[in-house]
Amino acid sequence: MANLSFPQSPDQLFGSLFHDVQLGHVFADSKTFVDCVPKLVPANIVALYEAEKTKTDFDLSAFVHNYFVVPESVADNYVSDTSISTAEHINRLWDRLTRQADVPVEGSSRVPLPHPYVVPGGRFREIFYWDSYFTMLGLNESGKVGLMRGMLDNFAYLIDTFGFIPNGNRTYFLSRSQPPYFALMVQLLADIDGQDTLKKYLPQLEREYDFWMDGRRGLTDAKPINKRVVKIDDNKVLNRYWDDTPAPRPEAYRQEIELTEETESLGVMPEELYNHIRAACESGWDFSSRWFRDQQTMATIHSADIVPVDLNCLLYLLEITLHDAYNQSGLYKMAYDEYDWLIKDREKAIQQTFWNEETGFFHDYDAVAGRQTDTLTLAGVFPLFFNLATPEQATRVHDRLKADFLQAGGWVTTLNQTGQQWDWPNGWAPLQWIVYQGLTNYGFTETAHEGRDRWLELNDKVFRATGKMMEKYNVVDAALTTGGGEYPNQDGFGWTNGVYLRLLADKLN
Repeated sequence: MANLSFPQSPDQLFGSLFHDVQLGHVFADSKTFVDCVPKLVPANIVALYEAEKTKTDFDLSAFVHNYFVVPESVADNYVSDTSISTAEHINRLWDRLTRQADVPVEGSSRVPLPHPYVVPGGRFREIFYWDSYFTMLGLNESGKVGLMRGMLDNFAYLIDTFGFIPNGNRTYFLSRSQPPYFALMVQLLADIDGQDTLKKYLPQLEREYDFWMDGRRGLTDAKPINKRVVKIDDNKVLNRYWDDTPAPRPEAYRQEIELTEETESLGVMPEELYNHIRAACESGWDFSSRWFRDQQTMATIHSADIVPVDLNCLLYLLEITLHDAYNQSGLYKMAYDEYDWLIKDREKAIQQTFWNEETGFFHDYDAVAGRQTDTLTLAGVFPLFFNLATPEQATRVHDRLKADFLQAGGWVTTLNQTGQQWDWPNGWAPLQWIVYQGLTNYGFTETAHEGRDRWLELNDKVFRATGKMMEKYNVVDAALTTGGGEYPNQDGFGWTNGVYLRLLADKLN
């Protein structure tokens, strides 16, 4: 990663005030305070706090509300018209979820972006990296191509500024990224604006790749894991999720402090736990049995040990996109001498590392244990989405999907019920799209359409009942609300809107 000076996050700016607010339950959600905007220079607020906190009549909540602007949830107070179609509701909602170019505010955790962008909704008041690709699928269907271009330029700006795309445009996200969908976004826009788009974004594609491959030259038999790269056997280099900050996330501070109090009795060191939690957050799957040694409890999380199948498929696509961008730029030597073999090596490594002949599915790989994990998840469908599976493998994945993952409301994320939000019984819009497209790629259109139609019907049913598009859904029993995780279900909701419009367009065409 580039050696750049990053702006400070709220925990750094506000020190003991931050700690006291988060542990003092001033807000129900730890994310609220880190999104507050200070009314004074942070150092002045800290000085006032130190002077006033020892007074007998001091009220911490009143102090915070006096010196900070507390943010509202996005779209929470939006009044929906449930007499219109779901698609019309989404098209009306885009403006509500769109933020104009940011004006810098000293002490705010928001990293200012130069172009308008779409936020997910609810407690998520900033752009999110991987959400945005799925949101853009719907913006394309809505004819909002200019907004798509602006969002892609925002991500290019973040790469130019920080050397990578952060989880979101917040200072407290600057230690990690999210699943690398930038290349897919570039390709999506190239399909609209032409192949010169690849050439335009080549510098940012290169830096995105450098970020994920940073540390590769430092891999040895004695040190097979370094940053986001992992050496497997003698000749395979693959990737993992990672965040090198061994501290609680500011936006989940209280929960993670409380969790370490539970896990220390189990011999888990807090710093190790924080690294694994942050790695899971970089994956976007926060949280899931996929990352748990016992497939059940958060205390056994070991995300940074795992080489994920979906991440490596995304990086395969990034390598292909770089190859095509060099070609488009006339840099044929880079395209063929450098990236041809990188693409072939990763394709071979994905086959050798993740395919399980016994289960007929693609599994994640535990680099520390030296074997595949046992958990079956929809991450195992990414090789179909990127056409990396053989026809025989795709048939077996299809059969397992149809037998175990297809539920009344669409595709369930995992087969484990843990109370975590990325587990049974929840379904998520981005994974509905991945499965739909993956099955379609291999000719399993009947099953693809069945999953698509069940998901659309569930979205319609919930919209008619609540007037909302949700972040996630209970796909097993639509009569029950979706739950699990560290915060309540959110409405808005960017990627649900995007995938709904794209799936509906495919159904109608």
